[in-house]
Parts: sequence; structure tokens; C-alpha cells
Amino acid sequence: MNKNATTSISSIYGPVHSWRLGKSLGIDLIMDPSTCSFNCTYCQLGFIQKITTERKVFVQTKKVLDDFRASNWQSADVITFSGSGEPTLAKNIGEVITKIKKITNKPIGILTNATLFNDPSVRAAVAGASVISVKLDAPDDKTLQAINRPASGINLNLILSGVQKLKKEFHGKLQIQTMFMPQNKNQIKELAKLLNEIKPDEVALNTPTRPYPSGWDIITRGAHGEDAKKIKFETKPLKQLTPEEAKEIEYKLKESTGLNILSVYK
Repeated sequence: MNKNATTSISSIYGPVHSWRLGKSLGIDLIMDPSTCSFNCTYCQLGFIQKITTERKVFVQTKKVLDDFRASNWQSADVITFSGSGEPTLAKNIGEVITKIKKITNKPIGILTNATLFNDPSVRAAVAGASVISVKLDAPDDKTLQAINRPASGINLNLILSGVQKLKKEFHGKLQIQTMFMPQNKNQIKELAKLLNEIKPDEVALNTPTRPYPSGWDIITRGAHGEDAKKIKFETKPLKQLTPEEAKEIEYKLKESTGLNILSVYK
């Protein structure tokens, strides 16, 4: 996709239905190409085009605000920073949050892999959010490499350290989201141990509900339901938990942690 084409595409998408957050209007601070510090095997974006931990401004704040004002933001329950990669890679995320809050008092959510939270400037940038949903799929580095395929230099201890620092400073809701797949569905005890150390406000139990595309198209950032059929690349369905498996995991996590558990099957 060339620069002119990217400029013509909105950095705002949706609203789409989010089982975690309700009717969600997406803000994409990355756009093109897909850029993230993870390259998850289940990512709805497909294979990430640029895997990095380098922060920069990808989309100018003025464009984001112009796109936001032109969107159907009034119908959303929540404004969610997600899109075409890891939103905290965008150096202007804090500026955009501050300016969006001057337009609307709707809650602001951030979907993140927490790889940058050891940086105090990143933690300060996200402080204005209402809810931060942190991805935690792996209880050890072997599983982290198998599922999330992080950028060089990222390990589980680094991620957990950043999450703990965030928790001490953040005054909104901290949610941990875990994507359960064949590689980690039998690691409930180990994951529960980490959850007991983090003590989030709630846990979101997920499983791959969107197929993995063979190529990247910006439409995949918000492709749910019928919209997923518009993806021009061949897609591969991923192995999901059965409702029975999800119910058993939910029960075990509640029993082990006492935390509030949300499930994609509810």
C-alpha cells in the first residue's frame, strides 16, 4: 500500500462488537504496514510485516482527530486503541488519548502486549485510559516463543516486570486477556500462578475466533463476522477451545485465583 492510499484510509474503524468491551470504535495508530513487537500465531492481521520495539509516530495526530470527528463515534460504548499492531509503539498515543478525551467522555480502552511498559514514558502515555487489556498467553519463555513470537530482546520476565510497574501507577481497570490454544490450554496452573502475582481487576478468557489470513490487508484490523468475508487473502481457521473446555478453564481459574473471569463464550 502506498502513502497516498494510506492517507485516504481512515485511522478509525467500526464500531465493531467486542465481547470484552461492548460496541467498540477502533483507533489505529499504526496503519501500514502492520507493525508489532509480537508476531502471534493467531493474529487476525496475519504474519506481522514489521516486528520491532522501536517507537515512532506512524499516523499524525491531526489525521487521527480528523478521522475521529468524521466517524460514528457517538454510537460507540468505548473508544479502543488497537488496529494494525501494538498501539504503544506509537509515540503520540498519549497525545491522541488526551485530545480524544476533550471531544468525548466515553471510556478509552487499550489492547496491548505490555512489551513496552518498563519504559516510564509509555506508562505515562497510557495513564489516561479507562481500561488496559494486557495480553498474557504464556507462563514461560518457551510458550511465549511458540505462541507470540516476540521481537528480539523480549522475554516473559521483561513483560511481567512492566505489567507490575503499570499496575502500581495506573488508576483504571487492568484486564489480563489470555488466548487459549493447544500450546497453552494445559498450563492453567502455571498461568493462575502469574495471575495471582499480578492481581488484575479481571481476566478475559479467549480463543481464536477469527481466521489467520495468508497475507496482510488493513481490513483485517476490524474484520468481524460478515466483514471477515471481505478479506482478499486465503484464510486458515485456527483450533479453538470447545465451550466445554472453556467452561472447565474458567472454573479452574476462578478456583485458583478468585478473580472475575470473562469468557468469549458468554
